[in-house]
Amino acid sequence: MQPKINRDVCDGEGTCVDVCPTDPNVFEMQDGKAVAVHAEACIECGVCEAECPTGAITLE
Repeated sequence: MQPKINRDVCDGEGTCVDVCPTDPNVFEMQDGKAVAVHAEACIECGVCEAECPTGAITLE
C-alpha cells in the first residue's frame, strides 16, 4: 500500500510530515500541500492516515 493524498482536501498543515516515522520522510510540503515524494519508503504504519486532520490521506 502507498499513501494517496487528495490535494483538494489537504489543508497544508503538514501533520503528515511531522508524524511520519520513516527516513527519508515519505512526505514533503510543496506549494502549500503535502506530496508523497518518497512513497516507496512507506512502511504502511497508518499514522499519517490516522493523524491527518482533514482526512486527505488514504493508504491504498
